Amino acid sequence: MNQPLVYHNRSRVVSFGDQMVSLSGGFYGTYDLDTNLSTGVGQNSFFSVSWRKNLSTGSWIISNRLTTSSKYPWLMLYLRADSTKGFNGGYHYGGRGIMRKVPESPNFKVKLSVDVKQGGGPNSQFYLLDIGSCWKNNGDPCNGDVLTDVTRYSEMIINPATTSWCRIDNLGNCPPYHISAAGETIYRNDTSRFPYSAYHLYCAPGNGNYLEKPYDICDPYSNPQAQELVQILPHPEWAVHGYPANQGDGWVGNSRTWELDVGALSSRLYFYQVNFVARFVFDYEIY
Repeated sequence: MNQPLVYHNRSRVVSFGDQMVSLSGGFYGTYDLDTNLSTGVGQNSFFSVSWRKNLSTGSWIISNRLTTSSKYPWLMLYLRADSTKGFNGGYHYGGRGIMRKVPESPNFKVKLSVDVKQGGGPNSQFYLLDIGSCWKNNGDPCNGDVLTDVTRYSEMIINPATTSWCRIDNLGNCPPYHISAAGETIYRNDTSRFPYSAYHLYCAPGNGNYLEKPYDICDPYSNPQAQELVQILPHPEWAVHGYPANQGDGWVGNSRTWELDVGALSSRLYFYQVNFVARFVFDYEIY
C-alpha cells in the first residue's frame, strides 16, 4: 500500500481586535495519488484532521473526517494520545509521550465531548475510545521481538449499525469469559447469563500456545506482530463505568460529554493469560 499525499495547514493564531482568541491548524490528504483535491474529493479517499483551541477555556476542538474509495476500502483515522515515549508495539514510529502521567488500570478516567456529524454505514466502525498496549503472553513488557510481542486493544464501538458477532452460535468471537460489575466470572457457554450483545467480537493472538477452543485468530496482516482485540458495544454492563448503555447513545444527533471510568472497565476485560492490568497507550477518535 502506498503512502498518502499529505497537506499541512500550519497552526495559526486567530485574533479578534488586539486579543488572541484561538489557535487553529490541520492536516488533510488522500491515498489516491492521481487525485486533484482542488477540484473536490469526488469518489476518492480523503482524510482530514483540524484543531482549534479556545484560549479562554483552554479546551481543544478536534474535527476528523475519513472517506474510503474503491481502491482503499479500509482506512483508519485516530486522535491519539501517547502515554509513553519511544518504541510502541505494533507501530513503526516512536511515541512522543504527550500525556504527563502514565495511566494505570484501574485508576484513571477520560473526559471528552463527542459530536458525530455523519456515520459511515454498517461496514464502518467508530470508537468512542480505543485503548492499546503491548505485552508478551507471559506478562513481560514488549521488547521489539515481533515473534513474541503482542499488541492488545480494547475498543468501544458506538456506530449503531455495528452488530454483535459474539453469539451463542458463534462462541469463537466471544472472550472465554465475562467479568460482571460485581466481579463474578461468567463463561461464554453459560447461555442464560453471558452478555453476548455487550461484545462485537473477541479475537486471540496468533502466537498463543494454549488458546481455549473455539477461537478466532486476529488478522495477521495488519500488524507486524500478533495482536489481540476486545471490541465492545453499548450495553448496560458497561454503563456503570460511564459508557453508553444503548445502541445510538452518542451517535449522530445525540452529541454528549462523556466521563469514562476507563481503568475500571479495562480491569474487567479478558486478555489472554494475563488480565488487562498494564500501562496503556490510549487512542480515541472525535468527529
